[in-house]
Amino acid sequence: MQSLTGVKVMVIDDSNTIRRSAEIFLGQAGCEVILAEDGFDALAKISDHHPDVIFVDVMMPRLDGYQTCSLIKKNPKFKSTPVIMLSSKDGLFDRARGRMVGSDEYLTKPFTKDSLLQAVGAHANPA
Repeated sequence: MQSLTGVKVMVIDDSNTIRRSAEIFLGQAGCEVILAEDGFDALAKISDHHPDVIFVDVMMPRLDGYQTCSLIKKNPKFKSTPVIMLSSKDGLFDRARGRMVGSDEYLTKPFTKDSLLQAVGAHANPA
């Protein structure tokens, strides 16, 4: 497993539990973790932190994951930032919808430490 030290990962999820476990898993792997509890919170933090990889929960209040992903991808500065959807639903439709808004991968919750780190490793290109 390659080292993920210094990779900036943003986790956008309205569940405190998911944010905490992602933060612990990623932190143990040496990632710098930025947490956001919804799309609006995330959009404000993205321009400050410039994450290397973004995980976004599909089901969130106010701005859902699809809308959040779409907004991130529409911004020329962050168009190439990998966005990985997180969802407890693993339907074909949900995956297709994620692809349509530009997501790079789809991870089903509850994720394991391995699946989370694998996704980061696959998409992060540490400078």
